[in-house]
Amino acid sequence: MDSQHAPRGLAALTGRHGRGMFNLVFTVAIAISLALAVQSYAVKPYVIPSGSMQPTLEIGQRVLVDRFSERIGSDPKIGDVVVFHPPLNAVPEEQPADGSLPRCEEPAEEGAVCSKPGGREAEQAYIKRVVAGPGDRIRVVDGIPLVNGERVEGDFETVPCRTGSGCDFPTTVTVPAGHYFMMGDNRPNSEDSRFWGPVPRSWILGRAFATYWPPNRLGGL
Repeated sequence: MDSQHAPRGLAALTGRHGRGMFNLVFTVAIAISLALAVQSYAVKPYVIPSGSMQPTLEIGQRVLVDRFSERIGSDPKIGDVVVFHPPLNAVPEEQPADGSLPRCEEPAEEGAVCSKPGGREAEQAYIKRVVAGPGDRIRVVDGIPLVNGERVEGDFETVPCRTGSGCDFPTTVTVPAGHYFMMGDNRPNSEDSRFWGPVPRSWILGRAFATYWPPNRLGGL
């Protein structure tokens, strides 16, 4: 039976079926597009690449990062675990071939952390804990940040740091306006703001709020 001689009712049914399939495919496509948009704009998963945040986060652990709050102006708080772009001088693989970019943008005062932020933003993403904010005065003793004279404490564990070049910075410096000072929880084995300076607010991508893999580490941060 060709279409020219098909019963009028069958032709109508075929038309409705075709429109229904189109609507279904269109709806699924829109749903997938919205999910991808939400994933890239609001919540994004990250894999932990190093041990700098042990014992809080292990290598290969996966976290969810809230990117939406940062986009609408919510500032990080002391103790937050955040994902950010570090300064270019923090990333060995992004260094100029001639090795002309020093680790600290400007020579630090003797016995002080690096207080001069890097002038250029790296492409790579790092994850660390915020230990000081704009205008805070910071020094480090036994790997513990003392901010405005007080120890930075919270419901998180850190790896003790008692010996080595990154454990003691007794000279107090002030975090510049609009910048945040980052440290890894694995204090003796973390490349962080102690060595390459604080991070501008605009380079912070979001706050890690939960870990979803492996299953035995499922929970909030």
